[in-house]
Amino acid sequence: MWKRDEAVRPTTGTTTPPAGAPSGTTAGQRSDVDVRTQIERDMVNIGKSVVIKGELNGSEDLTIEGHVEGKIELKEHVLTIGPNGRIKAQVFAKAVIVLGEVTGNVTASEKVDIRDNGSVDGDIIAPRVAIAEGAHFRGSVDMQRKGGTVSARPAVTENKGDGKVAAAAPMPAQAAATAPRANA
Repeated sequence: MWKRDEAVRPTTGTTTPPAGAPSGTTAGQRSDVDVRTQIERDMVNIGKSVVIKGELNGSEDLTIEGHVEGKIELKEHVLTIGPNGRIKAQVFAKAVIVLGEVTGNVTASEKVDIRDNGSVDGDIIAPRVAIAEGAHFRGSVDMQRKGGTVSARPAVTENKGDGKVAAAAPMPAQAAATAPRANA
């Protein structure tokens, strides 16, 4: 005789532990499955057939595989531009991971990471910047930390066109004050 599985039965407000859950889990407690579902809900994907024109604001992590033109603001969250993502926008986020193409300035409060085959045409402002070999970058980088300047003069970056960036190390403030000046 066939007996219906308990996990298949619909719930009506009370939660029962899923099959294989630890014996200490009781109705009303959150299981690992519930936590994973909540984490998955906090990440949004924009598919590659989606086109957005205008402002995009959010309060959760976002992955874009489609096209966005305008402005993207995720001040406290991570923005991932997938391999199919094509962005023509000003970008503001906690962290930005670029696997596709971005045309526009990128500002991050923690980090900008341009991965292999990723492309950024625009200025980057972030305390940490990573550019993988094989990535494309054209623009300037401002890596000033919050709360003050690093040196008396800004670091100079030069894009060689092959994804490699050469940067002159900032001169310490004391050395900058005593360094001889070239006659102009």
